Order: sequence, then C-alpha cells, then structure tokens
Amino acid sequence: MSHERTEMIEWIEQARASGARQSQACDVIGISAKTFQRWVKPDNRQDGRLDAKHAPKNKLTEPERQCIIKVANEPDYADLPPSKLVPKLADEGRYLASESTFYRVLKAENQLQHRQKSKPVRQVKKPRALTATTANQIYSWDITYLPTQVLGLFFYLYLVMDIYSRKIVGWQIYEMESSALAADLMTDICQREGIKRHQVTLHSDNGSPMKGATMLATLQELGVVPSFSRPSVSNDNPYSESLFRTLKYRPEYPEKAFEDLPASRSWVQGFVDWYNHEHLHSAIKFVTPEQRHSGEDKEILARRKQVYQQAKLKYPERWSGEIRNWDEIGEVYLNPENGKNMAA
Repeated sequence: MSHERTEMIEWIEQARASGARQSQACDVIGISAKTFQRWVKPDNRQDGRLDAKHAPKNKLTEPERQCIIKVANEPDYADLPPSKLVPKLADEGRYLASESTFYRVLKAENQLQHRQKSKPVRQVKKPRALTATTANQIYSWDITYLPTQVLGLFFYLYLVMDIYSRKIVGWQIYEMESSALAADLMTDICQREGIKRHQVTLHSDNGSPMKGATMLATLQELGVVPSFSRPSVSNDNPYSESLFRTLKYRPEYPEKAFEDLPASRSWVQGFVDWYNHEHLHSAIKFVTPEQRHSGEDKEILARRKQVYQQAKLKYPERWSGEIRNWDEIGEVYLNPENGKNMAA
C-alpha cells in the first residue's frame, strides 16, 4: 500500500474516532466513501494499478535462458543471427525458443550488435554542406574514361570545374590515373587563377588519384582544402558527373574511339572552348560559364530584366503576371542540407 493511501486511511479513522461521520471525513480528504470502503477491505490493501506485477505463465526459466545463450555462442552458431539460427536448429530437430525470444535474450546480453564474421557496415557521414557565393571558392573534379582504338585501353580525362560559375578551370588527358599528374594539374590551375591559400575547397570522389599522398601533399602546400564524397555515392559529386554527361552526349562527340592522345586532346579543347565561351548554361540563367566566372553576367542579366520590363510597359495586356526572373543566382550549394535547393 502506498504511503499516501495509508495516511489518508489513518486521518479518516481518527476523524471517525473523534465523532465525525465517515462520509464527511471522506469529503474533506477528497475521496468517496465507497473508495474508502474498498481501501480498508483486508483483501484489497494493495493498489493493483501501481504495484501489480504479473509474471507471464510462459516466462523462460533461468536454465532455459542460459541454454539459449550457450547455444547461440557455440562455434556453429556464433556468427548467425536468430533469423538463421532458429531454422538451422529446426533442421537438426531442436527447438529451444522462437526467433523473437532469441532476439530478446541476445539483446539483453548485448550480443546482437554484429554476429557475423565479416566486418560490420561502416556508417559514413554525408560530407559537410558547402556554399559558393562567388567564383574560385569551390572546385569539383573527377576523371572519366575516353575510349581508344585498342580494346580495353583508355585515355583518362582529368577535369576541374568551378561549381559557382560552371567554368572548366583546368583539364588534361593522360594515359594513366596518377596522383602526381592530378597534383600537377591543380598546381597549374592555382597559378593561372591566382588562388590564395585557404581560398578554394576542392571536392572529389574517393579514387586513388584524389586521395593519393602526392595529391594531398600538394593541396596542403597550395592551401587548398580537400573535400570527399562518401564511398560509392556519386550523388555527392553531382557537378562533375553532370559535366561528363554533357561532354559525352554532345552531337560532335566522336562515334569512333580516339586514335591517339593528340586527337583526344584536340577534341576536348574544342569542347572546353564551346562550353566555357558559347554554352548558355540553364543553371546560371543562360549566360556562359566564362561570363559568370568573370562577373559579366550581372550586367547581362540586368539588361535582360530591363528589356522585359520595357516590353511589359509597352504591351501590358500580354502579361498575366510578373516578368521572367532574370535575377542573378547568389549562392550555389554542394551537398546542401535538407530544405536548400542545389542549382544543378
């Protein structure tokens, strides 16, 4: 019986002994007379709502529980989860408990984390969100294959782009993937773009050229901050993936494999010139990457906005709403948090 209930019963009984009526004493305490009568019954002194503890009829005995733990840790079963252990026992003509009981007992013993011999799945956090508000803040780079006329052999296109402007700031084609070659390309880009220490973050996937010792040492020397995608998650590096798709789906992309390195470099040079200086990129309001990179896009977009405003003033009946939005895109996100749109 709870201490509070015992006190209330004693107060009522003291009041009755002093001549008070039981119903009046109950009213003062704040309970009904029937509740008091139920409380003082000899067989109802315990508060079933608070203190009731019922052991299930089918509860495992301690020897049965220990048997489950012992069997689950035997060499033949130690690496099996209960979902496989229970059927295997059944195939051997043995039944110790249900699958759910195995799970419950092993969980209580802290033996469910990872029962297989293989390494547990490694939880990899999403790379931190990055935001570019001007050119030469965040670069994205990757390597793609270019086919050669020798079956099974490829040329490797190293390509670095600025995600804010979408400009290809550097590229090169080699016959191999190499951390040292990637480091040379990045050194050349930083010199041409006038990159200062800690100005640029360079994002890439987890390939060996990207994480090689020579590349990482060069980035540290240049003051470039490396950023990496999660293993096997191409969506963490979407800008480079999108650029490679644009490159390989160009109508001018050769139907036949490249004959040699000079031929492949000549074609890619033409593509880069077109992409940077002629391609009106939809994600940056249909200006060229070079215009966006140099800041010319501000004046171009302002003129477009003025043209549309004048057209609306001249023919207002032809406009059902606001003019087309020609405002400059101020921020570009890489791996944005939920709720922020990434300009693709």
